[in-house]
Amino acid sequence: MKPLHRKPLAAVAAVALAFGMSACAQSQRPASDSSASTGAAADTFVFAGSSDPVMLDPAMASDGESFRVARQIFEGLVTVKPHSTELEPLLATSWESSADGKTHSFTLRQGVKFQDGTDFNGEAVCKNFERWANWKGLNQNENITYYYGKLFEGYRNPEKGGSKGIYDSCSAPSADKAVVKLNKPFASFVDAMTLPAFSMQSPAAMEKYNADDTKGTESDPRFSEYATAHPTGTGPFTFEKWDRGQQVVLNRNDNYWGDKAKVSKAIVRIISDAKARTQELEAGNIDGYDLVAPADVQALKDKGLQVMNRPAFNILYLGFNQKNPALKDVRVRQAINYAIDKDAVISQSLPEGTKPAIEFMPDTVSGYNPDVTQYKYDPNKAKALLKQAGQENLTLKFAYPTGVSRPYMPSPEDTFVAIKAQLEAVGIKVTPVTAKWSPDYLDMAQGPDGVDKRDIHMLGWTGDYNDPDNFIGVFFGKKSNEWGFDNQALFKALQDARAVPTKDKQAAVYTKISEQIAQYAPGVPIAHPAPSLAFGKGVKGYEPSPVQDEVWNTVSIDR
Repeated sequence: MKPLHRKPLAAVAAVALAFGMSACAQSQRPASDSSASTGAAADTFVFAGSSDPVMLDPAMASDGESFRVARQIFEGLVTVKPHSTELEPLLATSWESSADGKTHSFTLRQGVKFQDGTDFNGEAVCKNFERWANWKGLNQNENITYYYGKLFEGYRNPEKGGSKGIYDSCSAPSADKAVVKLNKPFASFVDAMTLPAFSMQSPAAMEKYNADDTKGTESDPRFSEYATAHPTGTGPFTFEKWDRGQQVVLNRNDNYWGDKAKVSKAIVRIISDAKARTQELEAGNIDGYDLVAPADVQALKDKGLQVMNRPAFNILYLGFNQKNPALKDVRVRQAINYAIDKDAVISQSLPEGTKPAIEFMPDTVSGYNPDVTQYKYDPNKAKALLKQAGQENLTLKFAYPTGVSRPYMPSPEDTFVAIKAQLEAVGIKVTPVTAKWSPDYLDMAQGPDGVDKRDIHMLGWTGDYNDPDNFIGVFFGKKSNEWGFDNQALFKALQDARAVPTKDKQAAVYTKISEQIAQYAPGVPIAHPAPSLAFGKGVKGYEPSPVQDEVWNTVSIDR
């Protein structure tokens, strides 16, 4: 079996900055890459990340840069096919789920070893699950173990006010079997196992290097000896070193069970400035980077460099803050929907391949409703609704971030300009409100202190795995500061939908919920942008993934 080779927490980013992670570009290739001037195949693949990883223990990560490195070192039970969100075996060769959605049995790949030489087997799988379930104290903070706490809804020994969650037990009937039991249905449980946060890690290495040793209440376990210097998985690359603010260096795992990497080293070089990443690629000092600005795409192509798109698995939306009395009126919310020409927003500010959105999730997600109520561009209808609502002179504080590029929002200022003009065309006055991305903008858009600072705002989401709850459940599953409404009927519908035992049964339920959301009009689903990656001329074998499940053992470089 050939191996084929995911959030927006302001607090995580703040911790990373406090930990002293600066970012600067290095202009020289590593000495080990001696083939740059020979025309031979290069021995090192250098990819530019926009920031340091927060840490190297994926179970405690929620940021893309940590996951980028984790995907090279670690593997989960399942993965997704290239260019897709469809499940495919990885460390498990097959699996079966019970009709009630509570028991999930995995047949495991035999002969696999962790990078420390210990065996991967059913016992190792259960030790990983038991580790997650039994986290205590600081480890139950959502800024530290976000994905387990979110998807399993709690811990075995919850802190005061917490929940025991849906995990019940894990057993290993044999070396090649693992059975996970839940006490509540989770139809997308197997899909969730594609997340790097649920990668299989060496129990021996975690114990040896104190992966969960908080060393008192003030210590952060994300920065344990294990999480910073000894990450140990089953993947095609092993960890060599992490020069903070500079680079993470990985070596080919010559004992890898699958297709071994074509390069002997992979380096993630930290280059925070988007323009500097482009310049470094043009100079031949790096082999690739992502978050390519739409304005740079054609210039890169003109220079003979490669530009690839990830299949869009995201949503860019305009959110409404119903703490503003005018936005409590559904006619005003509908009017803003009618005022937005999504095709014009795409052509003016988003990359080639972007699709307009009709609901708050992409069309590849189970439960997508192609017949949902749509608000097709109609400025006259927008004006009429504003007049009916007595809001012909409406003024709105419109928030957008500066100094950032996100996969769903590569050029925020350009998108703001396009939408602002459309709102003003129907008589809505716009007051711009800006902030740097993290933590300021995220706090303003989603935190309690930002409620009075903005009326509408741009934000988005890249899906972690194929599950409607991972989109509309994240946005509208409970009362939040971001949206400012208390729609108990919608909250209950989403909570009930998550408990439906199978994905087939869930699909029809989520189809109805998408219509419920469309009629309520809590915001404007604008587009599904196609995130771009750029590579040097000789890079081959890179497989773009909608969920960024991009593992580099397939990559080769001809110079």
